[in-house]
Amino acid sequence: MDMDMNNDLEKRISDAFCVFDHHGDKFIDVREVGTVLRLLGCVPTEEEVNEVISATESEETSGEVHLTKFLPHVSQLLMERKMEPAPPEKILQAFKILDPENKGYLTKESFGKVMMEEGEPFTQEEMDEMWPVAIDPISGHIPYEFYLNQLMVYL
Repeated sequence: MDMDMNNDLEKRISDAFCVFDHHGDKFIDVREVGTVLRLLGCVPTEEEVNEVISATESEETSGEVHLTKFLPHVSQLLMERKMEPAPPEKILQAFKILDPENKGYLTKESFGKVMMEEGEPFTQEEMDEMWPVAIDPISGHIPYEFYLNQLMVYL
């Protein structure tokens, strides 16, 4: 990777980190690590967030992450293209698996059950944030191709 691209990446990481550096001392609370990663366009699992925390948490000040450890670790992850969002084709494929009758939509009940019980479960708060975007107000269902297009606006 050339130096300009690497410097640009490090600047993006540093800028995102500093948004949460409330004291200006190059430290952030470990609870902000996932938020910083998401701000950088990553879609980490809780396990991946915890791995980054484990690798970067300060030995001297428990519960905090210093930029000097965070920057090289996260730079490497981003250069390896870790924690990237799934491509739309893969998400559509997953929706189609949940729709074996090929109706083009999922019910709120069936989709909610999957989202809260499978893989990395959503919290009720996350579900409450998702429903207004996902559910068609007329049918009450989730027309997944439309929903996927809505999601792509945010990715």
